[in-house]
Amino acid sequence: MPGLHDENFSGSVVYICEHNTEGAMGLIINQQLDIPAKAVFDRLDLEQKSDRGNDLIFDGGPMQQDRGFILHNTSEKKWESTIHIGGDVSLSTSKDILGDIALGSGPKDSLITLGYSSWEGGQLEKELQENSWLTIPADSAIIFNTDCAQRAHAAALSIGLNLDALAPDSGHA
Repeated sequence: MPGLHDENFSGSVVYICEHNTEGAMGLIINQQLDIPAKAVFDRLDLEQKSDRGNDLIFDGGPMQQDRGFILHNTSEKKWESTIHIGGDVSLSTSKDILGDIALGSGPKDSLITLGYSSWEGGQLEKELQENSWLTIPADSAIIFNTDCAQRAHAAALSIGLNLDALAPDSGHA
């Protein structure tokens, strides 16, 4: 929401990968780092045959920023560490998927992130009560096929809201 002034999350769109009584985990999908995927491929000594090396890596969140996560469309191919999140979206954390992406044989759509976002049990629910977040059903077209800078606006528009028309502060009746 416009009133959220946390330096880690202001203006962020977070795809929630898991949410249960123990807490929540998600990936920011609209904050790119100035790091091309090629830098990661090179560091891991991966053979490269695709133009995906030019894709920028995403800042998935403030936790474990040295750890990579790949959010991608679900495919018949499974990698070493892949879990189906929901709908047509999966999450992988293994080197083999990066190797396939570098070769051009990976998932059709993917975002490579460094780090993740997390909340303790009850923390995200409290932030939702405080109107810190706007919740919107996940849409893979917004995640993978919408320009990064437009994802927040596209997500809000998917439920009929114009982010520019929202007040930065809210009240409670």
